[in-house]
Amino acid sequence: MKVTPPPLGAHTALDDIHYREYKILLKPDRFTEAAAFREFWEIIRKAAASFDLKIVEAEDAFTNQIREVLFYDTPTFDLYNHHFILRQRTFFRDGWPEHDHQLTFKFRHPEFAAAASADVTPQIPGKTRIKFKEELLPLPDQLGGMRTIYSHNCDLLTPRSVLDPALQEISKAFPVLGPLRVTPETSISLVNDMAVEEVQVNVGEIHFGHGFNGKTTIAVWRDRRLERPLCGEFAFQAKFEHHNAIHRSSVAIADEFHRTVQLEASDWIQLGTTKTAMVYGFAKVPPTNRE
Repeated sequence: MKVTPPPLGAHTALDDIHYREYKILLKPDRFTEAAAFREFWEIIRKAAASFDLKIVEAEDAFTNQIREVLFYDTPTFDLYNHHFILRQRTFFRDGWPEHDHQLTFKFRHPEFAAAASADVTPQIPGKTRIKFKEELLPLPDQLGGMRTIYSHNCDLLTPRSVLDPALQEISKAFPVLGPLRVTPETSISLVNDMAVEEVQVNVGEIHFGHGFNGKTTIAVWRDRRLERPLCGEFAFQAKFEHHNAIHRSSVAIADEFHRTVQLEASDWIQLGTTKTAMVYGFAKVPPTNRE
């Protein structure tokens, strides 16, 4: 199937990126107990020290944040094969789900113009935040490299009573899906019948200079049904007002730090995929999208 970007809408290729997020996928067999978070963090601390970077740890740096993560798509993965991702997160507090759920709808593409042109504005009620991000990932087949993918995201906090009807008529909720002809009669269901349990620690910040600070997380995704880890992830994300205003030396240091971590933590690294691609990859007929 030939994948084409969505038509131009309210957003254009002149949209500014406001987030730069670095991600590294980690092997699942490293995350069989909570101590793995601290063990991996020690590698990060040593790598940061070699760059003389300042680290500010959060007071609750290793308090586990628990979420349920669900992906939705058609049986033939029409959304994902056209670079769309539909994900629901449920946050838990003291073991109980919170009232509002986070529905994330994104268009993710290796080309800036294609990602910028996607108008992911929703037509359903809720607290909405639109984010345009540049994501930096390792190369799929070797350590120490970097590739870029752009992501236009809509994060929507909404109660279940609003979420369920929206999933049934997803093309009305997100008009950009109109060309895909996803009608109310099209089945939208849980991808590969998989519910993911996400355990994340918000460790703190790494400072790369000139106000370019990366909020840092370590997470593990587990298959809730089988109670087995699927993967881990180390990530740090910087937010800024204007992409052109970033001090280039700080970005260069962050880029090099990302490459160095891959090499210093080589025994931990899992190449060749993203967390989303991993969930889709369990299908008998895999999607045509290769992130």
